[in-house]
Amino acid sequence: METFNLTPSGPSTFILLGIPGLEASRIWISIPFFIFYIISLLGNVTVLFVVVKEQTLQKPMYLLLCMLALTDIGMSTSVMPKALCIFWFNLKRITVRGCLTQMFFLHAASVMHSAVLVTMAFDRYVAICNPLRYANIVTNAQIAKLGLVGLIRAVLFILPLALLLSRLPFCANHIISHTYCEHIAVANISCGDIAVNRMYGLIIGFVVIGLDLTLIALSYCLIIRAVLRISSKKAHQKALNTCTAHICVMLTSYTPSLFSILTHRFGQGIAPQVHIILANLYFVIPPMLNPIIYGAKTKELRDKVGKYTCRM
Repeated sequence: METFNLTPSGPSTFILLGIPGLEASRIWISIPFFIFYIISLLGNVTVLFVVVKEQTLQKPMYLLLCMLALTDIGMSTSVMPKALCIFWFNLKRITVRGCLTQMFFLHAASVMHSAVLVTMAFDRYVAICNPLRYANIVTNAQIAKLGLVGLIRAVLFILPLALLLSRLPFCANHIISHTYCEHIAVANISCGDIAVNRMYGLIIGFVVIGLDLTLIALSYCLIIRAVLRISSKKAHQKALNTCTAHICVMLTSYTPSLFSILTHRFGQGIAPQVHIILANLYFVIPPMLNPIIYGAKTKELRDKVGKYTCRM
């Protein structure tokens, strides 16, 4: 049986099946994905445009929103264009270089997205627990440094995934039962030992999400303790309202992410079509909802967006 190594210089290509068993419905399936993707692009580009144009919004909180918008655009754009090409034009082939590149960017954007949420939790902690020192502790420069740390972490964690894949032998089966080059989906078609790939992927998933959720939980425990010390109910409400948008974004981000990871690795009884649809929804639903949530909960941003909308 012919074998080859998955190297970027090789001539081989893979075939992305899309959603096996639902080929006849692929056009109908593509419609909500396309709508979600367009809404996410419009929402996140709008946030970036308004913050860049408005000097009054060039503050740490809105810099974090820009970082969140960039990771949202990166996540959805890593997956959706190719998925829509499969649904609409039946363009299922992808080069090895393209597969490795897509896998790197979609996973790196996800890890970076999680880092941004942790930084947002730190921002809320300082704003509520140390309000008088907030302007000195949380500066644009400090947020930029934390963003750079998150980016370096994402690259260091995800680069080994591509390197591990590049060392695997692949035989006659070049067909990936997915709409994108997800790490384990590609590793599963190898004719070699993928134990290291599985273990590393699982460790990264739990280390990134586990560590980040622990830091976020610690921030909110300290926030709740500080809020309970406030005697005024009105102050209670005001303090908690500043965290509402961040909590909603966390729920929309981590819930489908954890569910997708766990069902992909342990949900053998779940139909493959469900796995693939859930995985794709993870890359479009949070990016679509995040700018809507922050637009609805942040009056200053909402007013500025309204100002530019009225000019159109």
